[in-house]
Amino acid sequence: MKKSTKPTILVVNDDGITAPGIKALIDVMKDLGRVVVVAPDSPQSGMGHAITIGKPLRFDKVDIYEGVEMYRCSGTPVDCVKLAVNSVFKGEKPDLCVSGINHGLNNSINVLYSGTMSAAVEGAIESIPSIGFSLDDFTLQADFSHCKKYVRELAMQVLENGLPAATLLNVNFPAGGDLKGIKICRQANAKWAEEFDERIDPHKRPYYWLTGVFQLNDAGEDTDVWALEHNYVSVVPVQFDMTAYHAMPILNNWTFNV
Repeated sequence: MKKSTKPTILVVNDDGITAPGIKALIDVMKDLGRVVVVAPDSPQSGMGHAITIGKPLRFDKVDIYEGVEMYRCSGTPVDCVKLAVNSVFKGEKPDLCVSGINHGLNNSINVLYSGTMSAAVEGAIESIPSIGFSLDDFTLQADFSHCKKYVRELAMQVLENGLPAATLLNVNFPAGGDLKGIKICRQANAKWAEEFDERIDPHKRPYYWLTGVFQLNDAGEDTDVWALEHNYVSVVPVQFDMTAYHAMPILNNWTFNV
């Protein structure tokens, strides 16, 4: 792949290549550079950083949006980034990787489960400046119009200034217009209190539906949850180095009797 004078932008998602959210992201990125899309052929929400092993991946060029190079992948969002880097760009990294716009929030602890964010994380692992975008609306009729100017501004800032090493951005939008602006935030301390609804199938065997309640354990006004509740765009810098550095001195004081 020859390097263009315009920035090359890899667009991925987890809702599938025909999702309205990725169309909104493509519309913005087309004005900023040369767009290459690699996205799953079906929804992959909640896949986290899963990759496909033990079975082949299907990878086909498709023509969905005029003037955009697009590929449909049978694998996970992370598979899409890996195939883009190795099979489309052939090791020559794009200037930016953007993932989304996801149908549904990926704030707080949701970042760990998100296929949208894991695709962006994989981009960052490949040393590509990366951003994940999500909207607080799960419906196929979601309105992304109020997100676009913020998507554009954040992408331009990253293209111009780059990001710190091993860092990416997790960006979440409230639903509806009249946003107050951008807040740089930390990830709120929250978790899902899961329950499993047990049911019986026609063969008298039990099966389970996952349900749950989002539990916020954080009253801080510097979190992504607070920002979204107060109609701001939340921007959280994320790192994929999961080392708990504050715990290392404690563990180094342990006495191991082996």
